This record gives sequence, structure tokens and C-alpha cells, in this order.
Amino acid sequence: MSKPLLIGIVAGEVSGDNLGAGLITEIRRRLPNVSFVGIGGPRMRAAGLNVWYPVDELSVMGLEVIRKLGRILKLRREIIKNMKEEQIDLFIGIDAPDFNLSVEESLHAAGIKTVHYVSPSVWAWRQNRVYKIKRAVDHVLCLLPFEKRFYDEYEVPATFVGHTMADLIPLDTDRNMSRRMLNLNEKSLYLAVLPGSRTGEIRALSPVFLKACQILKKDFINLKLIVPMVNSQLKDMFSEYVKKYGEGLDITTFVGHSREVMSAADAVLLSSGTATLEAMLIGRPMVVAYKLSKIAEMIARRLIKIDVVSLPNLLIDRKPVPELLQDDCTPEKLAAAVSRILKSDNQELLEDFRKAHVQLIKNADELAAEVCISVINSDGA
Repeated sequence: MSKPLLIGIVAGEVSGDNLGAGLITEIRRRLPNVSFVGIGGPRMRAAGLNVWYPVDELSVMGLEVIRKLGRILKLRREIIKNMKEEQIDLFIGIDAPDFNLSVEESLHAAGIKTVHYVSPSVWAWRQNRVYKIKRAVDHVLCLLPFEKRFYDEYEVPATFVGHTMADLIPLDTDRNMSRRMLNLNEKSLYLAVLPGSRTGEIRALSPVFLKACQILKKDFINLKLIVPMVNSQLKDMFSEYVKKYGEGLDITTFVGHSREVMSAADAVLLSSGTATLEAMLIGRPMVVAYKLSKIAEMIARRLIKIDVVSLPNLLIDRKPVPELLQDDCTPEKLAAAVSRILKSDNQELLEDFRKAHVQLIKNADELAAEVCISVINSDGA
């Protein structure tokens, strides 16, 4: 009987927990004599991960990182030490590049094979990180096709595995079915509003989004707003902005259900981020917005190497999605952009979205598992 394989795996947030669960399931389907240890959430635990630490330990943002830096550094040292002592056969870091790349570099130097799942945005900013990735990682699993092309230029082994959301979301989503699921009127005009999943985003974008909707209400008298929030805390925070800027607006707020809310909508107004990809896969026209602090903007302008920020525009050559960033993120400009969408049939845009969706369907869980197994079986580290 062959020695059982042991795989170390670290996910840094909820999206990583989802990816990790699918990956663990598919590796176990192919390798029945394998165990997993590391950091993950409830889905990874259910899939078979022996959770040393919960995913919440790494799910920190902004100033919270500074407050918890000592704990995070201690956690990183413990993970490296424990993975070496357990003599793992492979380490998989899922996203969380600031944490995982350092773990991977240390383990790789010790002769342990490493895979990084979800490429950092090195093609967009801080491109010099590619050299650390090259030192630290045996293979990168890329969610987007242009990421692999970037790594090929630097001779970093990488595979485009597609995106699990593209695998899960059907090419045609039923708007009325989503409305029935959410108890919404099938005949109404709905705008999905997603000001972000972090407190800083809610703070920066909620006022301007609500002011834009006040302008829209003048032209679209029957317009209704549907707003999904990640949790009750952010829902309560958004409600305070509604009291101040949302008078007279017809707003229904949900906890969770972002996919169903976007599917139920006629158009989407949202913060830049992963939700833009989800809106594209669902097939809903959108306007993308974002606001950074002045200091963060100055830093970003020095580091960012691309002229668009939303994932649909990075995937589609003609850049069809309106992006209103920084000084352009005003109520008047947002309202005008959303108004154009609501008055258009958007057929060319939706065809672009469909083509991009098809491109991302690769059976990501299965392909990622096969690459990880091939790394384990490869000669040398």
C-alpha cells in the first residue's frame, strides 16, 4: 500500500473557501488515499480539510491588517513550521497573495512543491511580483486567459483553468424566476445596486449611488432598487445612508443573494470587483464605479499598468462597460450612464458577455485538480 499523500492548503477568504472545496473534492475523487491540512472555511472542512485555523484568521482588510499584523505574521510562521514538520507532498495557496506567496517561497526553498491558485493581479500592478512568484511557485492556476499569456512571457509555468462561476452560472439566466424567488414584481423596472462588500466601499459609494438614483427616479418614475449586502452589519450601515440620501426611493435590501438580485435586475450599478464578473456571467448590463482616497489614488497611478479596471472590460477587447472612477464617479455621470443602459436593448453588449462567458467555461475544479496532481507526480521541485 502506497504512503498516503498529504496536501497543505490555505485559503484567505470566502471566495477561496469555495474554490478550495471544489479542488479538494476533485483531488479526492482522483486520489482516494490523500489528506488535507491547513486554513479554510466551512465548505473546505465539509470537503475533507483538517482545519488548523479558520479562514477568518486571514479575512482582514484595510486598517484591520495593521491591527492584526502581529497575529498574521505569527500565523504565517506557524503554518510554515507545521507544513514542514508534517512533510506535506504539496502546498496549495488559494489567493491571499501577500500571505501565501511568502509561505510558498519558504516551503519551495525547503523542497516542497507549491501551487498558487488565483493569480495575483501582476499583469495590472506591481508587476515585479512575478519574480517572487517564479521563485516561490511550481505552477500558477489562472482564472483568466490573459493571465496565462502574461506568465508565459516570464517563463512561469501556468495553466488557464477557467472560472468556477462560469461553470456554475448558466449561459441564459431567467430574470422572472429570480424575481419570483425574491418575491419581486415580475413587471417592475429594477436596478441592482451593489456599493461594495467592505465598509470603506460602502462609505465611499453609498451616498453617490443613492444620489444618482434620485436623479434616475425623475426619468424612470417606476424604478425600484434592489440591494444585496454581504452581511447584516453592512446592511445596517447602508440603511443609515438610505435615511440620509434615499428619501422617496423604492429600496429593497437583502442579506446575501447577490447573484439572484443581479439576475432579477434590468441593469446593475456596482463597485469594481469580482461582482462585475458575476454580473457579466449572469448577462446583465452594468455601470462600474470606484473611489479611492487621494493618497491611495496617487499610489495606484504609479503602480497600475492598465487603463481599465473591471473584469468584463479586461476580457472584452472593445471595452463595452462604462467605468466611472474617482472624479468621474459623480451622481450626474452615474445616472446618465445607467439611463443609457435602461433605454437601450444592449444586444451587442450581451453578445460580448456571452462570448466571454463561454471562454471561461473550462470545468475549473477538475482541471485545477489534474494540474495539482501532475505537480505532485513531476520530477523535482
